Amino acid sequence: MTDYVRQDAIDETWRAVVDTARRTARDGLVVGTSGNVSARVGDLVLVTPSGVPYDRLTPDDTVAVDLDGRQVLGSLRPTSELPLHLAVYRETDARAVVHTHAAHATAVSTLVPELPPIHYMTAELGGPVRVADYALYGTEELARNLIRALDGRSAALLRNHGTVVHGATLDQAHARTAQLEWMCHVWLLASSVPGRTPSLLTPPQLAEASTQFQTYGQP
Repeated sequence: MTDYVRQDAIDETWRAVVDTARRTARDGLVVGTSGNVSARVGDLVLVTPSGVPYDRLTPDDTVAVDLDGRQVLGSLRPTSELPLHLAVYRETDARAVVHTHAAHATAVSTLVPELPPIHYMTAELGGPVRVADYALYGTEELARNLIRALDGRSAALLRNHGTVVHGATLDQAHARTAQLEWMCHVWLLASSVPGRTPSLLTPPQLAEASTQFQTYGQP
């Protein structure tokens, strides 16, 4: 146990990380051990380990690093995408990060420099979702490319790779990931119709939706 984060907070956060990782698999956003999930609690980042099926993870498998990437909890090696997760926590106010290899989003990442604003939920992600330049997985170069693509956004596509989405909670990061995959699917469907070009939303329309989101849901 660390001297700056309560053990019960670590335990609760680890359970949420594992549950979210399993949800990405159930939702078809990852295949096998691809993708990874993390959450920040205090100055610790709890992150899924490398190459371990999510259904095998237990409370004893907790993996935590500090913001410099030094492992402080667990014997399993952290995900190979640790530089990507740490970059998001250093550069944004994120408390949770979800990385997937979702099929439709990955397909879109190979076609355009950003996902066209096909739906008003684009506004909830901060605007049209950009595609980060390709770099080898697990590298600092990929992390730098991601941060550039995330500027002003809560989501980005990684070219020929997948998605990275952050949020204030794991539930929010997962929901945004699912929404991004859905929007990519919609755009691919609409743009595949011969002789037709999808209508897209304008910046003023996205701004209007963004304002509307501020009063969405229950008070």
